[in-house]
Amino acid sequence: MCLSIKPYIENKQTIHLIGIGGVSMNSLAELLLSKGVPVTGSDRQRSDVTARLEMMGAKITYEHKAENAQGAALIVRTAAVHDDNPEVVFAHEHGVPVMERAEAWGHLMRDYDNVVCLAGTHGKTTSTSMMTLVAMEAQLDPTVMVGSNLPAIGGTLRIGGKGCFVAESCEYCNSFLQFAPTVSVVLNVEEDHLDFFKDIDDIIRSFHAFCALTPTNGLVIVNGDDANAMRCVEDLDRPVRTFGLSAGADVRAADIRDENGYYRFTVLVKGKAYAKVVLSVPGQHNMLNALACCAAAEFLGVPGAAAERGLNKFTGSSRRFQLVGKMPNGATVVDDYAHHPSEMTATLRTAREMHFDRILCAFQPHTYTRTKALFDEFVKALALCDQAVLAPIYAAREQNTVGICSGDLADAVSGAKAFDSFEEIAAYLRSAAGPNDLVLTMGAGNINEVGPMLLR
Repeated sequence: MCLSIKPYIENKQTIHLIGIGGVSMNSLAELLLSKGVPVTGSDRQRSDVTARLEMMGAKITYEHKAENAQGAALIVRTAAVHDDNPEVVFAHEHGVPVMERAEAWGHLMRDYDNVVCLAGTHGKTTSTSMMTLVAMEAQLDPTVMVGSNLPAIGGTLRIGGKGCFVAESCEYCNSFLQFAPTVSVVLNVEEDHLDFFKDIDDIIRSFHAFCALTPTNGLVIVNGDDANAMRCVEDLDRPVRTFGLSAGADVRAADIRDENGYYRFTVLVKGKAYAKVVLSVPGQHNMLNALACCAAAEFLGVPGAAAERGLNKFTGSSRRFQLVGKMPNGATVVDDYAHHPSEMTATLRTAREMHFDRILCAFQPHTYTRTKALFDEFVKALALCDQAVLAPIYAAREQNTVGICSGDLADAVSGAKAFDSFEEIAAYLRSAAGPNDLVLTMGAGNINEVGPMLLR
């Protein structure tokens, strides 16, 4: 019999979350707590997220040990938690069922009429956030799970009605294959997470399987300008709608105006005007994200005016070209989560459109395997800034078994410098940045700690 989280929720049995402070795990914990379910959890360290959960009633231990799982009726773990975790070992020894986070979310999604799952190598958080505001403006009362703080919902979770679920959907470890989309969105597909996937063909197979989860009365939305994304829908027996900037896309932009890196445009659906959008987030990639959301919104029956209001109200989510402030000398400091070469390229090209004198990019590579596998692409991306400043590689879930360091990148990028600490990076940027320069802290680790250091 298939294990489901729902009976444990209905019977108010204790559910233990391993890695409770992680992305979407904390949202799951909050949802369970809102339903009156006793929640325990464990994580490596305290954070603002875990403090919030503790205030809501979760009992959290900041060390992974077997006794944490005692008394739990069900264990939920992240994909990064493996079978050798002492809490998982305890569960297996004592017959406590264990499921992965994505599996738990997948069971919950099946209670909703419409489930919009937004996937892709890049842009998931931003497009999920945009779709959330569109759904709210359309009075769909969406339940939302997004991977970064969205001010409009006060965090990463919104608990709404049963009519609409909007979910950020990640391909790592095939997590999104546990989901239950009625509308699946593929923003783009590139090589990433090569510690799990074999190659780009393996990644495309995963996205194809994700699209195939969509029912025949649902819709698959795909970036028609992205060759790999289009490969994901080859031979797919599901309705497919394309979006993009090319003339052949089902949903495309017309009357495009670029105003210092910010775009305004008319959205055409099958040649007919649907919405007039004025974006408050810069970059052509965000125009594509908005088109993807319009493709989904129109299918769900959202009026164009509501889509306009939602997209026009979106001012960004945490760590997505987020303004940190001004340095005492007038230099602008912005933080961005980009950690894949294509994301970095899109962000740096956007910055180029904004007429700063120079762009100084403090980049923290994320994981050794990604840095090694995409080394040449990282070098090309960093060449787009005027000065690259490298922080040590953020290990995340890895050990350095491939023998690479940030100094290797610095040696390959003209004029780049590598430092051993954030304090050294901040000191260098204070001396190097001019009054009309952009200082861009970039990466998926904790490089965002540098920005506030520069404002002091």
